[in-house]
Amino acid sequence: MASDPSAAVLAALPHRPPFLFVDRIVERTQSSIVTEWDVRPDLECFRGHYPGHPVLPGVLICEFAFQTAAIFFDDPRAKEAEPGSVPVVARIEEARFKKIVQPGETLRAQVKLEDSLQNARYLSARVTSGDKLVLRSKFTVAWSRVGAGVSE
Repeated sequence: MASDPSAAVLAALPHRPPFLFVDRIVERTQSSIVTEWDVRPDLECFRGHYPGHPVLPGVLICEFAFQTAAIFFDDPRAKEAEPGSVPVVARIEEARFKKIVQPGETLRAQVKLEDSLQNARYLSARVTSGDKLVLRSKFTVAWSRVGAGVSE
């Protein structure tokens, strides 16, 4: 199991351990991206989230998908953002968790660009472990200057 993020991931994201959940980029097209995350048994969250029966929190599975989207938008072909702005999650909808994730699993995120309008991008995510569906979700990303917040 790989334990360090690839150079491509580190170049694309400002996130760093312990809050970096993408290990490698598997595939990238004009409208989608696929990444993987090796869920390490020594993650801090496993110490307190169901001690003795570790379960990866769903919010971290969502964050894995969001970080995948951020990598996708780092690609100049996918980005039409104002200089100095970053992609931030503006809305999460239809999140469905289908499988519990435990230490040692490898997750794969497939994020697709479904639509765009001004500075908003509408995406769908599918996270799997092996051939099992873990998460299916839709979310919106908007560009914002860090510290400026996202308007309602």
